[in-house]
Amino acid sequence: MRMSKLFSQTLREAPSDAEITSHKLLIRAGYIRQLAAGIFTAMPLAKRSLTKLENIMREEINAIGGQEMSMPVVQPAEIWKQTGRWYKIGAEMGRLKDRNGRDMALAMTHEEAVSDIIKNEIHSYRQLPVLIYHIQTKWRDDPRPRAGLIRVREFTMKDSYSLDRDWDGLDKQYRAHYQAYFDIFHRCNLPVIAVKSDVGMMGGRMAHEYMYLTPSGEDTLLLCDACGYSANRQIAVSQKENAPEEDARPLEKIATPHMKTIADLSEFLEVPASKTAKVVFMMATVLEDEEEVEKLVFAIVRGDMDLNETKLTNAIKAKELRPAEEEEIVAVGAVPGYASPIGLENILVVVDDLIPQSPNLAAGANEDGYHYINVNYGRDYEADVVTDIVAVRDGDACPECGAPLQAVRGIEVGNIFKLGTWYSEAVGATYQDEDGGEKPIVMGSYGIGSGRLLASIVEEYNDEYGMILPISVAPYQVYLVAIGGKGDKGAKALAVAEQLYADLQEAGVEVLFDDRDESPGVKFNDADLIGIPIRLTVGARSLAQGGVELKRRDQKERETIPLAETVTKVKGLITTLYAEIAERIVPMPLED
Repeated sequence: MRMSKLFSQTLREAPSDAEITSHKLLIRAGYIRQLAAGIFTAMPLAKRSLTKLENIMREEINAIGGQEMSMPVVQPAEIWKQTGRWYKIGAEMGRLKDRNGRDMALAMTHEEAVSDIIKNEIHSYRQLPVLIYHIQTKWRDDPRPRAGLIRVREFTMKDSYSLDRDWDGLDKQYRAHYQAYFDIFHRCNLPVIAVKSDVGMMGGRMAHEYMYLTPSGEDTLLLCDACGYSANRQIAVSQKENAPEEDARPLEKIATPHMKTIADLSEFLEVPASKTAKVVFMMATVLEDEEEVEKLVFAIVRGDMDLNETKLTNAIKAKELRPAEEEEIVAVGAVPGYASPIGLENILVVVDDLIPQSPNLAAGANEDGYHYINVNYGRDYEADVVTDIVAVRDGDACPECGAPLQAVRGIEVGNIFKLGTWYSEAVGATYQDEDGGEKPIVMGSYGIGSGRLLASIVEEYNDEYGMILPISVAPYQVYLVAIGGKGDKGAKALAVAEQLYADLQEAGVEVLFDDRDESPGVKFNDADLIGIPIRLTVGARSLAQGGVELKRRDQKERETIPLAETVTKVKGLITTLYAEIAERIVPMPLED
């Protein structure tokens, strides 16, 4: 491809709303253009890189038995209603009606479509196991799209689905995917770790996320260097230190004017925050007889801890969760800043499992300017649900070995789920076993977003001048710069560059030829910005020095190589770059 014909242009500055490095560089280098919030066009350079990423996915999933297909983005609501997710998923789902008034959905993922297909295609145990996949557009109407391709509304995902007779079969396919995903990321030269995660709206028994660790990540992970424990903060647990045993003291109401925060109350009472109870008010959307209702939730944790909203959502099986408004709190008789469940009725109370073991806490008295002291769970109030609902923090004790946990940030670049039979039972997708009995098909689901993966690679590989893309995902392997000039020497340099461009293409090398009538500085700056691994420069100076200047994008050194050896040298360097990446592909243990 000639730069003079490339449908794209580089920019001196990134848009003001570009927040992170990958967003800025992908825009400036002409890889992507924004159409609307969270909706991007992949320009020719990005499309080539995305195709390479997707072909890596194809190769690795094919290697473990995958069969590629394509499923629709627009789907009838009936299949989503059968599984119940039509009612469980909130505003993120794209809903519309067709011309006949029928409810339709824009696919966020394709479990429902797969379940509907296999219900009619799989009949006998002889047809199992099966692994099918596709690379398709998805839509999730994220309320806060940000960070370029990291958090979008429309995106492309490789999602695969394993179909098995039993859980043993699912375990094998899950393990195969676990390794295949590491191989995919390693072939993209992206360092990732796998952590246990929340199954969320997908359902099932187990899930892992593949996380690229970076300060720009939106997810918080808890890691233990001592024993290897790892989990997303959404589900991470820790060893909780029980409060010292005390005899229950009499409940007492005391004046605490203007003491609306835990910090203020703790200082006023001269007690640690761990001797207080923190109430967090949430409005939960839950299903009752297939109808959505909102309920006020009193979530209670110890004052020195924070609520984990994901754990709370799972504990009460909520469809959505949002902070309660002041008028909603007051409506049940509670007083913001001075609230507790003591004396209140018809409220949903969820307490952390450490609360029953923490005697004589200070809690609100539901009266402005007053708190209770010596509040004891079981005597003074009870909960509808008692379970772990606190957020694990940096330094908390590892649940496995007790060592301090480390909190780090990361970007989720892939996920795998053991779905089990939830979807197949919902739609009646069964098979006949050897004995003639009908059994539900056991399913797994596995996804990687190609756009987010590209953005993460850019986050990892860049410098002050631009991107430094790995050979396996760069849109082209070589950036060829032609430097002309006045006179015979300039004309000769252009002619040599033209011939080298033809020779490289004939040898199967992917070349972006900068043949523009621009200054050398502009061309070199664009070469660095676009991030292609190998740069070749042909000009009067390089020819006078003996040939062609070669520079790797990831190194400062330059060398001049004989013109006659250029094609051979470049092909050898490409082989070397791929070999360096191949060294990263190693077996990865799966810890259940």
